[in-house]
Amino acid sequence: MSSVRLGYHGVMRSSRLRIPLLCSGLIGLSSSVLLSIGCQRALFPEESPRTQFETYDRMRQKFVPLVVPDVFGEPKPALRARLSPS
Repeated sequence: MSSVRLGYHGVMRSSRLRIPLLCSGLIGLSSSVLLSIGCQRALFPEESPRTQFETYDRMRQKFVPLVVPDVFGEPKPALRARLSPS
């Protein structure tokens, strides 16, 4: 008598528990893959020229740096040097 209904409901309960575990496992796996992809080197390195004008200025030894240290040693944009006429 117990094998007729209890066995049927027991199987349904175990399959109900497998689906959320499977979904959480897939979410965990996909998030770990996505996070590991983000830990690669930068697409454009800092020392590479950003435009063709920077390449031209470097070849002519007239390159003006993007940042200069201020009085306290913190980097600030070199706007005065870059925007003033030479």
